[in-house]
Parts: sequence; structure tokens; C-alpha cells
Amino acid sequence: MAFDGAYLYAVRQEILSLVGTRVDKIHQPSRDEIILFLRGYQNTAKLLISISGDSARVHLTEIPIENPAAPPMFCMLLRKHLGGGKLVNVRQDGLERILFLDFDCTNELGDSVRLTLACEVMGRYSNCILIHEDGKVIDSLKRNADLTRERVLLPGFSYEMPHRANKINFLESDDTTILNALLLALDQNLEKALVAVIEGVSPLLAREWAYYTCKSGVRSHALTEDHKSRLLYIIHRTAMMMQNQNYDFHVLQTSDGNLKDYLFFRPEQYGNLMLVKPMPSASQTLDAFYSQRDLKARMKQRANDLFKFIMNRIERVTRKLSSQQAELQETENMQKNKLYGDLLSANLYRIQKGDAVAILENFYEENCPEIRIPLQVNLTPPQNAQNYYTKYRKSATAKQKLAEQIENGTQELQYLESVFDVLSRAETETDLLLLREELASQGYVRNRNPKQKPPKQIPPMEYQTEDGFRILVGRNNRQNDQLTLKTASKQDLWFHTQNIPGSHVILITDQKEPSEMAIRQAAVIASYHSKARESAQVPVDFCKVKFVKKPNGAKPGMVIFTNQQTLYVKPDSELCEKLKKSS
Repeated sequence: MAFDGAYLYAVRQEILSLVGTRVDKIHQPSRDEIILFLRGYQNTAKLLISISGDSARVHLTEIPIENPAAPPMFCMLLRKHLGGGKLVNVRQDGLERILFLDFDCTNELGDSVRLTLACEVMGRYSNCILIHEDGKVIDSLKRNADLTRERVLLPGFSYEMPHRANKINFLESDDTTILNALLLALDQNLEKALVAVIEGVSPLLAREWAYYTCKSGVRSHALTEDHKSRLLYIIHRTAMMMQNQNYDFHVLQTSDGNLKDYLFFRPEQYGNLMLVKPMPSASQTLDAFYSQRDLKARMKQRANDLFKFIMNRIERVTRKLSSQQAELQETENMQKNKLYGDLLSANLYRIQKGDAVAILENFYEENCPEIRIPLQVNLTPPQNAQNYYTKYRKSATAKQKLAEQIENGTQELQYLESVFDVLSRAETETDLLLLREELASQGYVRNRNPKQKPPKQIPPMEYQTEDGFRILVGRNNRQNDQLTLKTASKQDLWFHTQNIPGSHVILITDQKEPSEMAIRQAAVIASYHSKARESAQVPVDFCKVKFVKKPNGAKPGMVIFTNQQTLYVKPDSELCEKLKKSS
């Protein structure tokens, strides 16, 4: 990713506008994230600090992030020391990927003290460290995060900067310094050499400079005078852009809609292979790029135990079903056992004790073909006949019981898959709490704290079609039942993906005839809120709510329906975002 020292320089210039504001709140929504709520007379803002290995960054954010019910220890420590503190400076040493936030705070004795929050944005070595004015570490989000152990990040130890490579700062260097640095570096592709010798430059920025220098590529020791001129021009133009805050932020997007990278000026190296979307600011660029991916990572982290439990349960039920179906297949011999018993009973006079086999005519078939019946030599003829009848009765009973068990197992598997689908689409801590409560009510998990108040119910997701019809979407299985069986009227339309786990979707008709557009858009929303979200074409069944019934004893979200029609649609995230009503 392109969050390098140069991009951090642009973020720092935005955060400088908040100097003079005070720390109002501090949240830690996940293990690797800190949010500072800064409040001033004229402006308020949220500052996000992430030390996650694949998305480490610092920037202002407008994305709402749910705060966990119990604050972690480092969050409590920051509240104790930084709460009410005044932001007095935002520093960056050259183009290093470290941002220092200086706060004037009041300690427990009422004395004024200056504390520094060091935000080290260095991939897997990223960290957030609170430093006393005497240079001692108060604590860090990751203790001893530097795996080389060249410095100690523990309370009471002096804070030391990470090892700094001998690179030049292109904001301050002249032409001779830049060219000499390239000559002293290894002879390699120009973009690699630029990353090796210039501070704060990501591979993306280096490739952009190299592309402007020579579109076909050139090695660092083979630069012609024209190459040198073009390279120095693009480097100095970038430096002037940064110093004058004349940025042109862009996000790179692949043709299938996935966000690829970002830069503070329009990139040219990809040509038509990438879609380039302009953005208004450095922080908004990062918000757009990381928000959705971070949400998924954050929820996966919080729901990790539930994911493991449900996956293990699904595997166990699947294995049990496979075993029961194999046993059911074996019971298919029961009619043969009854036939053998009947033939032996009708021919007892022809069989002697000690016979190993009886060759008899099968009078149940035309022409009475001969049939060989194995016998147990230690049993009398009546006992052999009774033995086959006993096997028949056992098989008949087993078949009935196995059919019931397979039916129950199939329903449980469908329910668990629906829970897994809901879990994979959970967006808030409340979604997880409600899901845990549902699993506890079904006996799958224990209620962690029975005395605690149940989580507050949240309303269904709401959309509105382009021609004005309301659409409601259940967030979990319990809400699916409430929405379909209680909230919706009998003339409303019910939608669900065909044989695929997903949410119940209700198109509110208000006794009107829904348009084809409304029906299709409701089907698209149903396909999007299902396990088939990433598919190209999804079958969606729909019918009037009056044709949807819940069988007695069925698990949450499980219904049967008739009189349905089927639409084939493609899930469309952009359409869903466009139609979604803000809560």
C-alpha cells in the first residue's frame, strides 16, 4: 500500500488544523485501533490510529465505528493520561513513517505535563507508544513490537527511535545529492533504486517517477541526460506539490470494483488497466480505501470464536448425516430378509437342521425361479426363518428412526449455515450479541452473563426502490421470523434466495400493485444479503407473505412457502448502497 512517509506528510498537514483542540473521548474498537475524539471551539474530529500489519495508518476519519462494551487496558491508560489533554503539536522527523502527537495534560497531582503519542506506521512493526516528557515509555499498544529487539518498549524504559536507514529527504535535497545517491546505490531497476535511496517513498510512488522518466524502464546506472532531467523534474514537482499542499488525491480501482491503491496525485503508470477515482482529501481517501476492509477484519476478529464453533458444528453434523445415510442405504435389504423368512416358513418340511443353504422356489415371482437362502447350521429351520424376520423388523425400525434423524440433521445443518451466513455479514457488535443470544436460546452456547440485560433490538435494514416502495431486510434469524410472520402484511411480497442461506426480504406494497422495477430491485437486495453475494447470477424466490408458513418446532428463520415465482438476478452492491436508507 502507498501509506509511506510522503503520504503521512500530507496527513500531518491535515491534522495540524486540530492543534488547540482537546481530547474529549478515547475508544479502542479493536486490538489494533485507537480513536481519539478531539473537540475545539470551532471544530471536532476523530483521529484514527491503526497499527494493523496490513492497514497501518494515521488519519482523520468520518466512518462510524462501534465501541466495545468493555474498554481494553491500553484504552483505559490513554483515558487516564490523555483525557482532557490539549493537542499542541504534530511532528514528523523528515519523511519517516512516525507521527508524534504532543499533548499538554494534567497529571494526578494537578501538575501540567507534556505527553507524546508516537504513532509508528511501519507495517508489521507498527506501534502506538505513549511517552512521558522525560522521554520514558509509559506504555505501548504492542510491547517489544520490534522483533529485532534492538530497543525495549516497556514501561519505564527510555523511548528510542527505530533504526533509520541512510536515505535522503527529497523535500530538501538538490539535484546533485539525488543523482549521486543513485550512483552510489546498486545498479538495479530505477524504481527499486529510488525506494532504496530516498526516504518516505513507497514502491507505487517510485514506479510513478520511473514511469515518467522512461516508460519502457531503465536501470539506475544507465540514465541518460534526458532521463536525469525528467526524473529530477518529477521529483521536484512532487516536492512542490507537497510543500504547497497542492494535492490531487486518487484511488485506484480494478475493473471488478476492488480498490487497489491510492496516491496524492493522478497515477499514469497503469493506463487503462485501472479506474482512477479522484478524492477530496488525504483522510477521506484512506477512509474510502480501508473502511470496508477494516470492518470485515474487525468483525472477524471479534467473532472468531463463533466462526470456529459454527464451523466445527457444521462439520460434525455433516459427518453424522453422512454416516446415517450410509446406514439407511444398508436397510434397503430389509425386504429381502422378509422374503427369505416367508419362503423358509412355507418350506420348513424341506429343510434339515445343519443345512448351510436352502434352495427354494420363489413363488412371489413369475415362473417361480429358484433362490439360494443362506442358513445358520446351528439353528433349526423355524429358528432360521425367525432370524430373518428379526432382521427385517430391526431394519424397518432403523429405517424409520434414521429417516427422522436425517430430517432433523438436515434442518439443523440448514440452520447452522444460515447462522454462519448471518455471522459473515455482521456489521456491528450488537449484531454479534444478538446472534450469541439466539444461539444460547437454541442451546448451542451458554449465556456468558445470565444477569446481564439482553442486547437492545435493532430495527431491520431499510431500503427504498427508485419508484418509492419500502423494502425491509432481516439482520438475523429471529428478526427474519419477526419481520415475515409479525411485521409484514399478508399482501406484501416475501423474497429469499432459492436453497441458499440469506435474509428474509419484505417488499411493503401498502395494498398497491408493485412495479416490475420494485420486484427486481427487491430480488437484487435479497441476493446481496445472502451467501451468494459474490455470485454472478442468483435465483431468488418470491411470493405473497400469506403463502409463507412456519412449521411447528422449526428453528428460527426456517419457513416453508408455496405459490412462489423465481427471478434470476445479479447481486449489485452499488445499487444496494444507493437504495439504502440511512438509519
